[in-house]
Amino acid sequence: MGLNITQKIIKEHLVSGEMIPGQEVGIKIDQTLTQDATGTMAYLQFRAMDIPRVKTELSVSYVDHNTLQADFKNADDHIFLQTVAKKHGVYFSKPGNGICHQVHLERFGRPGKTLLGSDSHTPTGGGIGMLAIGAGGLDVAVAMAGQPFYFPMPKIVRVELKNRLRPWVSSKDVILHLLSILTVKGGVNKIMEYGGEGVASLSVPERATITNMGAELGATTSIFPSDENTRKFLEAQGRVEDYVPLAADPDATYDEVIVVDLAEIVPLAACPHSPDNIKPIAELDLKVDQVVIGSCTNSSYTDMKRVSEILKGKRVHPDVSLAIAPGSRQVLEILARDGSLADLIAAGARILESACGPCIGMGQAPRSGAVSLRTFNRNFEGRSGTKDASVFLVSPETAAASAITGKITDPRTLGEYIPVGLPERFLVDDSMILPPAENPDEVEVIMGPNIKPVPIGKPLESTMELPVSIKVGDNITTDHIMPAGAKVLPFRSNIPAISEFVFSAVDPSFPERAKELGKSVIIGGQNYGQGSSREHAALAPMYLGVKAVIAKSFARIHKANLVNFGILPLEFADPEDYDSLEQGDVLIFSNLIESLKSGEAFAKNTRTRKDIKLTVSLSSRQVEIIEKGGLLAFAKAQAEN
Repeated sequence: MGLNITQKIIKEHLVSGEMIPGQEVGIKIDQTLTQDATGTMAYLQFRAMDIPRVKTELSVSYVDHNTLQADFKNADDHIFLQTVAKKHGVYFSKPGNGICHQVHLERFGRPGKTLLGSDSHTPTGGGIGMLAIGAGGLDVAVAMAGQPFYFPMPKIVRVELKNRLRPWVSSKDVILHLLSILTVKGGVNKIMEYGGEGVASLSVPERATITNMGAELGATTSIFPSDENTRKFLEAQGRVEDYVPLAADPDATYDEVIVVDLAEIVPLAACPHSPDNIKPIAELDLKVDQVVIGSCTNSSYTDMKRVSEILKGKRVHPDVSLAIAPGSRQVLEILARDGSLADLIAAGARILESACGPCIGMGQAPRSGAVSLRTFNRNFEGRSGTKDASVFLVSPETAAASAITGKITDPRTLGEYIPVGLPERFLVDDSMILPPAENPDEVEVIMGPNIKPVPIGKPLESTMELPVSIKVGDNITTDHIMPAGAKVLPFRSNIPAISEFVFSAVDPSFPERAKELGKSVIIGGQNYGQGSSREHAALAPMYLGVKAVIAKSFARIHKANLVNFGILPLEFADPEDYDSLEQGDVLIFSNLIESLKSGEAFAKNTRTRKDIKLTVSLSSRQVEIIEKGGLLAFAKAQAEN
């Protein structure tokens, strides 16, 4: 029996376990990436393991999130990241060089390799044929220390692409179409593997848009074959030697198959406030206040070039604010040299730094009650910085058309299609990517006053009496638990300070209440912890004394992060028991250590006297991590052995 692409890569990197869906596997990690919002903590954790140099083939530290330097905090984090990278064998991409996923695709991505990144959109690398997985920063730190990455073997879903996209329909519409079918929960514990005749019609940047936003399906990752289009992209980047062909065997099998006819897809939008609230653009008739084009989803050269061609010789509607952020310095420089940047400026666009920016609430918040069209990947309520704004996720083509007309506009009304291809040769200038030091002993790691030590979890107690500190509903995101934005992000390296913002968008009184309780449990609904990989959504609650989270179900990365920081993730055996619990209830847990090994536990509600049956879905390795108080203590012990 033949192998699919995913199985081929996992088989080559398999360290432990079998490729059976649901069974824990451990794989060797070839490359890692971090970004500054998660990286500072990841490198503090790496240094806590007392390992002098990373053991991966390649590790890269990017600065792309916290680029607003309103005071010393972000600037201090940047110099820490630069010096720690130099000392420990990590390449450093300076602020202004671009968004981690865009730059990694351009300069480092290699088909057939494994990539682990401390950002949920790391699967962007699947567009070039990598097995690229998002994880918490501690998982990445452990991978840099040379240890395997462990995760439940996902089901492999073949997405069969037929035909080709019609004019003015883009790869963004493809992933929005899939979200309309599968929802934000439909990809949990699955890998989306793309194949079929339609694959050949998509360039690497187009594929990367699809794999990037596969994170919104909840998928472990997404991957495309490595083919002639991959070779052309790498050749244009001056890296043709990194090309290897990679395809599924003709007799490969899959757990599921989804057929998508590209020719039937129309321009789509994800309406407020979820990436799976999908409607055709043609059905929407709304005045637009703001348009923002960029993010790791849609900031490639081809995206930006097509936008400039649409706007060339035209003017942005007087009632619209248009902001554009090219994804990398490479993209920005090409646009500047070929005249496209001048066309964008002449049309009335505001040009932003090559960084994440508005996508994570770092600037460009819309006005009160605004309609904002964004080419981003998430439109959670309040993520833009304005709680009552209506954010729609659209393609660059739809965004540009709407910026001109002042209302949500189907790009098919623009007239004759404007084809845009890859340049034969990209402008290659890696001067803002700094290599590690040849003499690391001579490097001093600089740590500013906002960088605090890593909190360490405590070993699990077998018997605990835990009050319910908060009860939340379905699809709680990591933005709900730990907001992003200019106010919060500067405290990513200061857990005592950032813990004051936990659940601030849901219940601002939570941090004080949690501290007063000392120890507590959180109650959640379906898909608890979806969205970003930010481990602070587990680390800060751990600091506030949260010992367990009971939910109807968990998002993959957040569940792993809870384990990593010694917080016990438990699920209701009967989801109706969720309704019987209230904030303030006290739950008594007994024989927890034995319960973890048996796969089920019980909690007695002292108010109702009811015994609530809970399921424990953890591997034996994860049980040991929980017992020790978290992955850092566990990994350090492993490294010492």
